[in-house]
Amino acid sequence: MPWHPVFARLCAALALGTAALLAHAADKGAPPTAVKPVVDIYGDLRVSDPYRWLEATGDPAVRRWSAAQDRRTRAYLDKLPARKPMFDWLMKQAAASSSAYYGLHAAGGRLFALYNQPPRQQPMLVVMGQEADPAQARVVLDPNALNPKGTTAIDWFVPSPTGKLVAVSMSENGSEDGSLHVFDVATGREVDAVIPDVQYPTGGGSLAWREDGSGFWYTRYPGADAPAERRHFYQQVYEHRIGDDPAKDRYVLGRDFPRVAEIVLEARPGTPGVVVSVGNGDGGEFAHYLIGKDGGIRQVTRFEDKVVAAALGPDALYLVSHDGAPRGKVLKLGLDDLALAHAQVLVPESDGALQPGGESGAAGITVTRDALLLREIVGGPSRVAVYGLDGRPRGHLALPEVATVDELEAMDDGSLLVAVKTYLEPPRFVRFASAGGEGKPTLLRQTSPLSFGDVEVVREFATSRDGTRIPLNIVRRKGMKLDGRAPLLLNGYGGYNVSQVPRFLGAATRMWLDAGGVYVVANLRGGGEFGEDWHAQGALTHKQNVFDDFAAAAQYLVERGYTSHRRMAAIGGSNGGLLMGATLTQHPQLFRAVVSTVGIYDMLRVELDPNGAFNVSEFGSVKVPEQLAALYAYSPYHHVQDGARYPAVLMATGETDGRVNPMHSRKMIARLQAATGSGRPVLLSINAHAGHGMGSSLSIRVNQAADIYAFLFDQLGMAYRPGR
Repeated sequence: MPWHPVFARLCAALALGTAALLAHAADKGAPPTAVKPVVDIYGDLRVSDPYRWLEATGDPAVRRWSAAQDRRTRAYLDKLPARKPMFDWLMKQAAASSSAYYGLHAAGGRLFALYNQPPRQQPMLVVMGQEADPAQARVVLDPNALNPKGTTAIDWFVPSPTGKLVAVSMSENGSEDGSLHVFDVATGREVDAVIPDVQYPTGGGSLAWREDGSGFWYTRYPGADAPAERRHFYQQVYEHRIGDDPAKDRYVLGRDFPRVAEIVLEARPGTPGVVVSVGNGDGGEFAHYLIGKDGGIRQVTRFEDKVVAAALGPDALYLVSHDGAPRGKVLKLGLDDLALAHAQVLVPESDGALQPGGESGAAGITVTRDALLLREIVGGPSRVAVYGLDGRPRGHLALPEVATVDELEAMDDGSLLVAVKTYLEPPRFVRFASAGGEGKPTLLRQTSPLSFGDVEVVREFATSRDGTRIPLNIVRRKGMKLDGRAPLLLNGYGGYNVSQVPRFLGAATRMWLDAGGVYVVANLRGGGEFGEDWHAQGALTHKQNVFDDFAAAAQYLVERGYTSHRRMAAIGGSNGGLLMGATLTQHPQLFRAVVSTVGIYDMLRVELDPNGAFNVSEFGSVKVPEQLAALYAYSPYHHVQDGARYPAVLMATGETDGRVNPMHSRKMIARLQAATGSGRPVLLSINAHAGHGMGSSLSIRVNQAADIYAFLFDQLGMAYRPGR
């Protein structure tokens, strides 16, 4: 591997840092952490890792260290006067909010949904009529009854076409390690053998029923009997018949798929088969197959074709392509000729980016019996464009100007249920009688005791280092003075083609605003807000653009008079946790406090993590010289400098996280605690009953929110005022 000039500078800095670990001021209240350097060699590059031993999750010494860190964090947080009142108020608001419905599936003339009813710990599965009247809703499956501890969660569900049966993946402790159960909808009784190993992060899991409800195709992992390096990879498709022994289920597809395949299966009544979408890890490459009713399999696209989504209609296959169209165009293929070269361009690229399906497979294209509906995103907000099946435009659904549409369900009666979310109002479903006309509100709407009538959302733009304009969604009290005194919380993500879109602000943000705070969401590169080009500019060797965007956003907010550096905090999770780590190491004095949850910090060892292989297509690999150079250039763990005046830091992780190895948080906290010269606390919270956040119980989620805001209020000198 050739030497790269950036390596010389970084190696020199790292060598000095390692030699001086104990020579500088540090976080004096932190538990002692042994330094046991291990040297890794990447070609001519030598890298010292002082805390490699903290990667051994099951080691008793690591467990003792983790427990000591968590005790220290709890002692700090629990003594804060605002912490318990915050928790009580947040839980009260959750309990006073109405039930929420989401994850809609229409089947057999009925509507299935997940149903969240605070203060119950976990959402339930319910069924109701097509009228979408929650008064008619009946619980089919209640995880809270199965497990009163609240640690059993529904990963996903799919009803049979007749609506008589429903298949459900369930997992424990936020692990997303799901087993499949089949229930009779009328009785709620489990009617088939449990099928293990159908769901795991990040590959996920999926299922599509046969049209007669006699069985289904589903995803399956090699499972517990396989070697550890294969157990949660090599996802494949199997076919199951109700009543059969799952051990004898028929293999269908996937033996030649990549190790990091992410498979989504989709079938709708009245269409001639099952669409199989196969993601090549998390980088946005997809291949598509069609399973016919006779079981025959035809491949339609390959990874290199740049087709990112597929939807099956009664007599055609519709594809979303990025080939020469980074915001997406729609192709149409007749089912008698699935050669991609013969596809018709039905809808050309527009100024809006077609929303990518991503890991969930929920692509932004819906086919009804007479229309094509395309969910588009323009810098953050959504719109829904309507086309005839012949490609002729029919306008857009009537929606609020700044809103998110993340669910669009075609009902059996031809109507559409559309989920509408905004910053200032709770989520609601609107019914459109057809693909056009005015929408009518349904009773599927959430209510909240909170009002945001005194709040406004303004959209401004920061200029990044290379001149790119970065949208900022600024939530503030009406009439606020821009005198630089307000505490401000800046949120960012910037990766995986994931867009930061309007969502109801909720109780925690209301509490922040009532204390005089400003809340800002930045639409950074790496996301999908402006299409694939926007994503690509923040991925692989271009990842530094994301950190530059975030720093530019923070500086803009100071210069504009919203806040000052001593009154500003940053927050992000997962890939946004990487953003937090890179920001605080590159700009230690930009923020007064940083909250980073389930983050990634050691970029040289990401691909070695249990889930890390899925990230290579997004971050790159140390095996590729130019990608190694980029990874090392921003890797937060390797850029902690002894004596630097770092902000106060609160990191949180879950022991059952299957998406980001908790070792990242352990190592980063140890390194920061040894190095910081600011005298501000560097804290780590570790939850034994949580993972990456999916499936966490209500009490865990509210506790974490109370921890975060109590920490921020303390560090920014804010007075807690019980919300309205």
